Amino acid sequence: MTENLAWPTGALVLEAKPGRFSLSLRGKRVLRHDADHPCLFVGRGEERMEMFRGNFDIEDYVTERVALRHARVDGGTIELSAREGEAPRLRLVLSGDALRCEALDPAINRLWLRVEAEADEHVWGGGEQMSYFDLRGRRFPLWTSEPGVGRDKTSELTFKADVAGRAGGDYYHTNYPQPTYLSSRRYALHVETPAYSVFDFRHAAFHEIEVWAIPERIEFYEAPDFLGLVEQLSNRFGRQPPLPDWVMKGAIIGLKDGANSFTRLEAIRAAGVEVSGLWCEDWVGLRHTSFGARLFWDWQANDTRYPDLRQRIADLAKDGIRFLGYVNPYLCNDGPLFGVAEAAGYLATDGRGGTALVDFGEFDCGVVDFTNPAAADWFAEGVIGRNMLDFGLSGWMADFGEYLPIDVHLANGVDAKLMHNPWPVLWAEVNAKAIESRGKTGDALFFMRAGFTGVGAHCPLLWGGDQSVDFSRHDGLVTVICGALSSGLLGNAYHHSDIGGYTSLFGNVRTPELMMRWAEMAAFTPVMRTHEGNRPKDNLQIDGDEGVLAHFADMTRLYVHLAPYLRALVAEAAAHGWPAQRPLFLHFPDDRRTFAIQDSYLYGADLLVAPVWKAGETEREVYLPEGAEWVHVWTGAVHAGGETISVAAPIGQPAVFFRRGSRFATLFETLPRALSKPAA
Repeated sequence: MTENLAWPTGALVLEAKPGRFSLSLRGKRVLRHDADHPCLFVGRGEERMEMFRGNFDIEDYVTERVALRHARVDGGTIELSAREGEAPRLRLVLSGDALRCEALDPAINRLWLRVEAEADEHVWGGGEQMSYFDLRGRRFPLWTSEPGVGRDKTSELTFKADVAGRAGGDYYHTNYPQPTYLSSRRYALHVETPAYSVFDFRHAAFHEIEVWAIPERIEFYEAPDFLGLVEQLSNRFGRQPPLPDWVMKGAIIGLKDGANSFTRLEAIRAAGVEVSGLWCEDWVGLRHTSFGARLFWDWQANDTRYPDLRQRIADLAKDGIRFLGYVNPYLCNDGPLFGVAEAAGYLATDGRGGTALVDFGEFDCGVVDFTNPAAADWFAEGVIGRNMLDFGLSGWMADFGEYLPIDVHLANGVDAKLMHNPWPVLWAEVNAKAIESRGKTGDALFFMRAGFTGVGAHCPLLWGGDQSVDFSRHDGLVTVICGALSSGLLGNAYHHSDIGGYTSLFGNVRTPELMMRWAEMAAFTPVMRTHEGNRPKDNLQIDGDEGVLAHFADMTRLYVHLAPYLRALVAEAAAHGWPAQRPLFLHFPDDRRTFAIQDSYLYGADLLVAPVWKAGETEREVYLPEGAEWVHVWTGAVHAGGETISVAAPIGQPAVFFRRGSRFATLFETLPRALSKPAA
């Protein structure tokens, strides 16, 4: 080892002395290694992975875990072995602000890295996390999957879902994982790998990163403030296209009632609801299963369920209303597109060379193999382009993406276990390519629940997935806030949710209170969109109760009133990658009391939103960040920052404050007037 070596490469500085080295990021030590405190371990593991309808049962049997105690440093290269004199098993090379990783022992397939931590440190990220915004103190496996029902192993709902269909989730399950985190020490770390990985933040002195492969790189980012970090990560992972302006004209109304959807839409509009779009996911037809009404997964208009749909879409357009549909990357084997794709060799295969079929719950589907460029082009052009965009659709839910089976064979020859996490990104790319081919980037809008590293470069809008239709802590309304905040820190500017939730099982159904509270939150997000849920006839819909409908109309007027502000947030997202919904600390980095708050958020820099997310509550306790004065929207009362207050929050008046002195103060002050008359 070279003695007393200092090797700077950008913000990273490697310092080495005999028997030890450290890596610092502008004075913040992130790695420390010596024989007694090794920061790297390698070994071998034998994983067991089983998928059932998008839910995974995963275990690892570790056959070897060895501390790499001996390091040899030469310039910016570190070679590590278990003991002095043994052949090195791992090589790290400083490259810019990253460590390139290379296995020198081809037998190893596991890596563990310990990153320096502080006892009072806070950590955020991990993709879209729904239960815990501050990840400190918990372990998070990062694998795209169904989040599961209830997401709480102590709840009756999750227990029943597990028993009935292995569908109960846990706090770390997510459609959109990403091996990236931000630290309150004002740096970020990203692991460039497609493999299953784990972020473990339970130890006071270090964070342990586990990867079931040797990652390509460990990347580090540093900035003096959190806004700068988010901007860097957005540059790294890709900026989303701007949110279309037509969205800001009102809510996207989700109805799956066949041709009757148009009649219901007119009644909804007559009640004063501001509408930007009609979303009919059943435009392709329905099939009925024990889970509820499911769609017919063959992506073309169903003339029986929607007669004269092309003309209907044109008629809506005359009123300034867009039509949206639904698509996913699978083809049911009883639909005509399946035969076309199978004959062309566009579907993933099984171990015998035949078409792999996936059970989606009482029907089977083929997987369109997006690693085959011809298959990806066919789906983008022949399915989305011709059958959807050319037909008149202005947007759609691009569903699933997390279901790639781990035992299929793909055209690129890569193990499906290594393609599983990146699969949503390929799916997003296909959708974006179709839109670009028609010159509609920034106008046509698709939204996804699944994701992984780089999805934001293609997907213009995330949605929070299939929340339960309730106020539950781990799968209800409040989880949508956490999902927006965590994914937003990684450069995903736009997030929204199904108003009222989606999953209704075992007698769990929507209440008027839930619908109204969810709509209140949605009015202060980039997109308002309703969903009828998996069991529409069992659940309250926005047009099923006069009070709910009147309240919803009011909330759409608030949303439209804020359109000038939302346009400013869209401009900020394009320029800096900053999310519309922001954790409080993003603008108040020196107020540590904001670091663990996950049930309120800043909408842009100047609005603080604290939705009521517990049943029966008509007041909200709200922490107002230090460093500003805050004006309560409904009363005009001014509050000093740095204190927790209790504020009345009856239905129709969610706890919302604006920053005193904001350039949008007049817009915010006039919000209450939007409730008294339709928006212009």
